[in-house]
Amino acid sequence: MKKSTYKNGVILTIIIALVIGLNLFFNAIRGIGNTTGGNSSPDYPYFITTEEMTVKNITIPKGTKLTYEKRFFKKGRQYKIMNEKKLTEIQLPEGETINWCGVPVYFIAKFYNSKMSGYSVYPDFSKLSDDKKTNFSELWKSCNNNLGVLVKNADDWSFNVNNIEDVSDCGVLYQRYYKDDKEQQKFLDELLDEMRKLK
Repeated sequence: MKKSTYKNGVILTIIIALVIGLNLFFNAIRGIGNTTGGNSSPDYPYFITTEEMTVKNITIPKGTKLTYEKRFFKKGRQYKIMNEKKLTEIQLPEGETINWCGVPVYFIAKFYNSKMSGYSVYPDFSKLSDDKKTNFSELWKSCNNNLGVLVKNADDWSFNVNNIEDVSDCGVLYQRYYKDDKEQQKFLDELLDEMRKLK
């Protein structure tokens, strides 16, 4: 009798471990190919700001959605702000932007790849007036996509030239990853140079 109970307990433990393992595996696969790992999923905890505040050295307006890393006991909307170190996304209220290096941006997302210290910035060039355009903003606009930056201090998402180490990508057309592609490297170098002039 004791042997049978023990055997059933071992089998049940193995089944539970397999179910948890498969769940983790499929969650990981869902995030592949997404710089944020799909953090906009309703399963991820998020907080909607109730007043203007500063997060990651950026002043954000009331109604901004802050999304955090997945937590076992916290899912969906939270009614208390969470640890800033666990923040993965800043999404401004619809129609609103903040100034990042002279460009209106509406969304900032931490790189999903934990080996890369940085984030992607999403612009809204329709809100950039002609008198505010710069060589940097025109270069950025030419790739017509988000800009990825590598930083020394991952707790600072503001436009801080002293913290920005490199431009890792500008959309899918220009990627620092392709070291042998001289055209891509030259464009990203030029983008970084123009950005540094704006400090």
